[in-house]
Amino acid sequence: MNPTTAILKRISRSSADHKDGVFPRLYRYLLREDVYYTAYKNLYANQGAATKGIDDDTADGFGKEYITKIIDALSSGNYEPKPVRRTYIPKKNGKQRPLGIPSFRDKIVQDVIRMYLEAIYEPIFSNRSHGFRPDRSCHTALTQITKGFNGIKWFIEGDIKGCFDNIDHKVLLSLLSEKIKDSRFVNLIGKFLKAGYMEQWKYSATYSGTPQGGIISPILANIYLHELDRKVEELKKEFDRPANRYQTVEYDSKRREIERVRRKLKKTTDDAKKAALVTELKRLKGELVKIPAKDESDKKLVYVRYADDFLIGVNGTKEECQQIKSLLKVFLVNRLKLELSDEKTKITHSADCAHFLGFDVRVRRNSEVKRRSDGVIQRTLNNMVELLVPLKEKMERFVLDKGIAVVGKDGKLQSQHRNAILRNTDLEIVDSYNAQTRGICNYYRMASNFGKLKFLVYLMEYSCLKTLARKHQMSISQIIEKFRFGKTWAIPYETKLGKTQMAIARFADLNSKKKLKYFDDVDVIVKPYYGFNELEKRLKANKCELCGAENTTFEIHHVNKLKNLKGKATWEKAMISRKRKTLVVCKKCHYQIHGRSFNNTSLA
Repeated sequence: MNPTTAILKRISRSSADHKDGVFPRLYRYLLREDVYYTAYKNLYANQGAATKGIDDDTADGFGKEYITKIIDALSSGNYEPKPVRRTYIPKKNGKQRPLGIPSFRDKIVQDVIRMYLEAIYEPIFSNRSHGFRPDRSCHTALTQITKGFNGIKWFIEGDIKGCFDNIDHKVLLSLLSEKIKDSRFVNLIGKFLKAGYMEQWKYSATYSGTPQGGIISPILANIYLHELDRKVEELKKEFDRPANRYQTVEYDSKRREIERVRRKLKKTTDDAKKAALVTELKRLKGELVKIPAKDESDKKLVYVRYADDFLIGVNGTKEECQQIKSLLKVFLVNRLKLELSDEKTKITHSADCAHFLGFDVRVRRNSEVKRRSDGVIQRTLNNMVELLVPLKEKMERFVLDKGIAVVGKDGKLQSQHRNAILRNTDLEIVDSYNAQTRGICNYYRMASNFGKLKFLVYLMEYSCLKTLARKHQMSISQIIEKFRFGKTWAIPYETKLGKTQMAIARFADLNSKKKLKYFDDVDVIVKPYYGFNELEKRLKANKCELCGAENTTFEIHHVNKLKNLKGKATWEKAMISRKRKTLVVCKKCHYQIHGRSFNNTSLA
């Protein structure tokens, strides 16, 4: 029997070769044992693997018996997803975002479904979609903008009201049924959609939206919004039209005038006339760089989407942008039962800044000339897309909200200590500052005004120094002297390899622009890697990694973090020595690890 990895590759290849093909009899692939080992491998390392849903089921206790129960329930049609446990996480605006935590059993089944959905849909998804997809990110979406939006006149910033909460279940299942001709597979996804949630032990049904916190939620959202991608592609084919001519009449006229002066200059032998012609040539070249070169009679529509945020670039009139916005609004209501926000879906001239994925985006109007490596003098920046860090809206708000800085009497930002982390160790304080500094700088490394973040890094360092100074009741200079390390300062700490130091993040170390992956206009077929599964091999070895027992029932003992182990018990020493969060043990050992009594009837 072929392994499921081979089947997934075959499905992906078939989907790529036959874009309009359908896939029947998928449900039988959910009854294969090996795919559940792969799903467990995908999930057990996550921090949420040990987080409980509405029951006590977590990554701990996984094994062949665990898989058999799932397959039996699916095979008989009795599998029923449990409601998710609802909790809340804070948002930047002070509000709270609901988050659902499924049972681990449901996570496993959802991940198996996700693998098949990904194999089917990834090859047919639009190249303009970047959210929640393998090998794609915010940076690939932004890079596509820098390559494809050059010369654009208008931006349309797309905003869909409560997209993920308002996904219509009937429409979504209908879209899935167009590609997947297996009612049992589609109905199982429908069960997850309708599973509901528990909040303070009160059950609430779900009538719309994808499962909160579910493994399959991102892929289902992309399948749903793929219809929007297809609609924009249709609009693009109707809208795009080449320019009447390559260059403007004024630019061509000025170039011909320059050529006439050059010919005269070659024929003239009189020095006085040559000097006059050279002066005339310089004047004409100066006028040439002020004249628009590109004929702007062309029509062009470009588009990038990340999850439910999208940006459209239009070469045309503002009235045409209004028409495109109206067409998309009608399409979203009629086809996807979603609403486009009139207030937040803005039409912005490209000379001004549009907002996308935390960046300000605009098209430069710059007549500065620059000599290329081949000697050609050119306006290299004109009509080129520029990405900017929104310093006032994002960076200043960040340091003020986090208590890193305050506005001084002179109206300028001044660093201050942070009371919230005074009780942390010196190493934890520096590490928290470094994590935030690196996160911001790595994300905004594409921005043309990236150098402006040097002041942010300065504020972070001196806020860190002031926090350490307040903690130790010392001055900043005394802290620097106390932790001096060469020309800078760092916190010393011990590791297994000896003493080392953690230095504060410096702008010079962060100011390196890595080469970013760019997806061009050609459709990219993503081939997911389904590699060797070591966990499956360890379970099928039929040997307890703690006591050595054989020919019995085995389970995986799972811990969330190795650093939480104290190394006193035998099983803790075994996990620490192996440097693994998992340990394959017999049921007897697993009961003892959890402090429960074990007898032979426990195996029944």
